[in-house]
Amino acid sequence: MNQRAMTKPIRTSSKTFTALALAGLLSLSACGGTGDGGNAPEQPPLAGAAIGGPFTLVDKNGATVKWSDFAGHYRIVYFGYTFCPDACPTDVAVTMRGLDLYAKTHARAADALRPIFISIDPARDTPKVVGEFAAAFSPRLIGLTGTAAQVDQAAKGFAAYYARGKNTGGGYLMDHSRIAYLMGPKGEPITMLPVDKGAQAVADDLAHWVK
Repeated sequence: MNQRAMTKPIRTSSKTFTALALAGLLSLSACGGTGDGGNAPEQPPLAGAAIGGPFTLVDKNGATVKWSDFAGHYRIVYFGYTFCPDACPTDVAVTMRGLDLYAKTHARAADALRPIFISIDPARDTPKVVGEFAAAFSPRLIGLTGTAAQVDQAAKGFAAYYARGKNTGGGYLMDHSRIAYLMGPKGEPITMLPVDKGAQAVADDLAHWVK
């Protein structure tokens, strides 16, 4: 990672993040009364949202990785970049600590869960760089990158906002949304993990939604 870039503040667009969050909520399927006394199964917050979809990227070894490769597994998906000065390292660290806490009481389910970090800065985030970044947080974490077109396809599928930001002494920053999506075994969106509330909150959400 570029240490000079890591010392600079990130510029994440709060307006864009809010718009994306509202758009996600508005795209949910209607969850009205069930007429059965309220005993229907609880619906995930993102049930029916248009989030997720096929992508083709590469891993740390340059091997092709497709979204379909994770079929049958719960997945955590986060879009960021390795030169990120604070937001990405913080979010990824909390997410992986949450997964580790969850694993203490749900070892088998945790082993089957796939945490995925997808770079939105393919110009600098080579497979090797993304692999080193992921390994710094956990051997569980899968780091993916690709061509600009491949990354754009993946980001659009997950409604992940990103754009090149201002130049700095160590290069440039990236504006981006900060969402850790929990996705189901069929690739369906379940919820946005509460990374902002800490590792225990992430672990609690995993325990609640991963069946």
